[in-house]
Formats: sequence, structure tokens, C-alpha cells
Amino acid sequence: MMITVIGRGHSGTRAMSHTLTASGVYMGGEINKSGDLVPPEDMYEACRVMARHVEYLGQNRWDFSKLHTVPIDPEFTRLIESYLASVLSSDAPRKGWKIPETTLVFPWIVRMFPDIHYIQWIRDPRDCILGGHLTDDLADFGIAYDKTEDIRLRRAISWEYQMELIKATPKPQRWMTVRFEDFVRKQDETLKQLEAHLGFPLAKIPVDPTRIDQWKADTGTHDFDFFQADLIEHGYI
Repeated sequence: MMITVIGRGHSGTRAMSHTLTASGVYMGGEINKSGDLVPPEDMYEACRVMARHVEYLGQNRWDFSKLHTVPIDPEFTRLIESYLASVLSSDAPRKGWKIPETTLVFPWIVRMFPDIHYIQWIRDPRDCILGGHLTDDLADFGIAYDKTEDIRLRRAISWEYQMELIKATPKPQRWMTVRFEDFVRKQDETLKQLEAHLGFPLAKIPVDPTRIDQWKADTGTHDFDFFQADLIEHGYI
């Protein structure tokens, strides 16, 4: 079986990657401290290839419909297969990968790998945007948006883009959503839910409760109007 983790950078996806590694899942030939499969350059370039088919509508709105109908660019397939070479060639019974940029190519990953297990990792966006991540500036991955010098707004737009991209993509059969906050506060219960999804036992890893609700002590801007629907949908307000 194969597994991947979907979630924007700073969503706590490393916790899931470390859990899978501790549980005997092969997560690739080289993994960094964040639990990402590296080197990442082919994945980054694959993001830019797919982004050519996202239509920008203005005012930070996008049309993703072509992603579900146009043929997948052969260059994209080559790049993904190159990035995942160590995983795809492994004979491990349980294998997978994690890197936040997988989220940026989620529609075509689902089309390439419709039968694998997907875990969507969500974190309160008000916490998620407090720290910087490579995907803060969507333009670096060929994605158009209303560019801003406000770094918090830029991160918030990146978060929103990735959430909208996920919503617009038909979900694969083996799909599960996990809140980072639940993993930290109720790890045993959350692991049982994950075990039911994956079909094998998972190891516990140390968690840091101070990673939750950091936005409450933040003095900068961390809340935006366009967060509201997702905050409600995922039980944050």
C-alpha cells in the first residue's frame, strides 16, 4: 500500500510523517528533519507545470476546472516519477511520502494515484500563517494571485488557495481528514481513527501542546475574513 499526506506547510504534517516512519512505513530514500522526502526540486517543478492549467480570475479567485479534464502533461508525470523514484521502486509492503508541495499538485496526484491512501492534515489557519514557509509566495510556483508585500496576507492567500484547490478536486476513495489539534490533544483517539483508515497499528510520537492556539498570544494580524467559512467547517469557531 502507498500513503501520502496532504496539507499546507506549517500544518503539522511532519507529525504524520514521523508517525508513519515510527510505524514502519518506508517514506523514501532521503528524509529531512521535517519528514519531507528530498531532494524536492522535481516536485517544485511539477507544481509549476500543473499551475499552467489554473486560470486566474482576479481578486484571489481561481478556476481549477481544467485540471480535471486536460491530459496530464508528460513532463509532470516524468517529474513526479523522478521525485518519487525511491518510493515507487521500493518493495516495502507499506510506503509513502510527505512534502507540503504535494498539496499544490493534488488534482494530478489523485489522477496519477487514485487508489493510494490520502491523509489531509489541517491546522487552524491563524496558527498556520504565523511562521514562514516556501509556499508563502504562490508566484514562486507559477500561480497567479494579487501580489502583496503584507507577509501575513501573502501566507493567508497561500493557505486559502490550497484549501480551495483541495475542495475543487474530486476526493479519492481512500481519503481522511485529520486536524493537527486533535492529534495533539487526543492522540490515542486520533490514532485509532487513522488505524481504521490505514488498516495497521500506528506508533505514538511525542507531541508539543504549546503548538496549539499560538495565535491567541500573537500581536500581529492572523485572522482574515476569507478564513471564516473554513474555520466554521472544521470546528475552529
